[in-house]
Amino acid sequence: MISEPVNEEFLHYLWQQRLFDPASMVASTGENLEVLDPGIINHDSGPDFFNAKIRFGSTTWAGNVEIHLRSSDWLRHGHHLDRAYDNVILQVVVENDVDIKRAGGQSLSCIEIRYDNRLFDNYMSLVKSEKWIPCEKRIGEAAGTAITGQWLDKLAMERLEGKSARLQQMLVENGYDWEGTLYRQLARNFGLKLNGLPFEMVAVNTPLKIVAKHKDNLMQVEALLFGQAGMLAEEKGDPYYLQLRREYLYLRRKYKLEPVESHLWKFLRLRPSNFPTIRIAQFASLVQGSWGLFSRVIEDPCPEHLRKIFSSTASRYWDNHYVFNRESIRSKKKTGRVMLNLLLINTVIPLLYLYGIKKDDNSCRERAIMLLRKLEAESNSVIDKWKELKIKVPDSFTSQALLHLKKEYCNRRECLRCPAGDYLIRKS
Repeated sequence: MISEPVNEEFLHYLWQQRLFDPASMVASTGENLEVLDPGIINHDSGPDFFNAKIRFGSTTWAGNVEIHLRSSDWLRHGHHLDRAYDNVILQVVVENDVDIKRAGGQSLSCIEIRYDNRLFDNYMSLVKSEKWIPCEKRIGEAAGTAITGQWLDKLAMERLEGKSARLQQMLVENGYDWEGTLYRQLARNFGLKLNGLPFEMVAVNTPLKIVAKHKDNLMQVEALLFGQAGMLAEEKGDPYYLQLRREYLYLRRKYKLEPVESHLWKFLRLRPSNFPTIRIAQFASLVQGSWGLFSRVIEDPCPEHLRKIFSSTASRYWDNHYVFNRESIRSKKKTGRVMLNLLLINTVIPLLYLYGIKKDDNSCRERAIMLLRKLEAESNSVIDKWKELKIKVPDSFTSQALLHLKKEYCNRRECLRCPAGDYLIRKS
């Protein structure tokens, strides 16, 4: 009988890693089996493993393998009605409770897999853990063996490719306008996590071609962006605010613009330097004073040069303001190094990588990866926690890998797909 809660995912792991008892490999037909190749795991619809090689007695078969808890799941899942399963040569189960027939009437070979129960106990101790990461108590045992350069490389590339895929969709929406896509993604990342969506909405509702018509006048660019952000609705304010409002009302009529709702913006629990008003002012300064940004990104792979290109300072009004109509202690509002690094990591590098893919330019892809390796690691609560666990984070390539590991593997308890989890599951 099945020892609950065994699941198919764990059985896939046992099969793929060959962690079963070879002495138990006897088919329901009575033939001795030898697994020459478990096949390639399939994460889409269809059989669980493709192109396996199994020796039945003295005959070698090549085909697909399906894994279930019980052989009757073949019928319950409707595989007997699906032609995609016609070339399955073996069903692997915990309990063979029903003889499965092929369409021609012959029995489908089936084996009951046997394994060391300690493997499952180790697995369950991880997935049931309520710690920050499942292996938090034992990460020291696995880190040196499992969290290696090869694994971190894979994680960092998964994250970079995921970001580039999302930018691909944005590029399509922008009619393959690279400059416009950079403008929109920059806007999103100027808003950081809390205000990224309304910031992107402002960029979508205020196309770059309109902003470009006013590139010689910072006040007009500010009027466009603050007005489109819904921040110029009040009829009273200080002289600069009223000047922006008058200019925006004219431009809104001229271009038939629609602003976003002002309530979308979040100020609570933000440092004043991250207020959306300051970020919009800095963004206005950047787009007004730097045209052809994407071409410069393609040409210059130097992190220091790129930081200078994307550095911006809010206009003089903001020297003694964090919000409209309320004065504060005077200070220049310039984008800091941390913010600039985030813009490079989340905007410039994924777009450069995507450009390399679309243009089949391997040098662009290599420059994107090189930039990640040259930039210092991000500083946030997740990276701080990894450091507490004695994991070294020398650069942003590594920090991106660890952010991806936490979000896509640890949070989802995907220990079977992680070398650290694999190491601890196998360890006695």
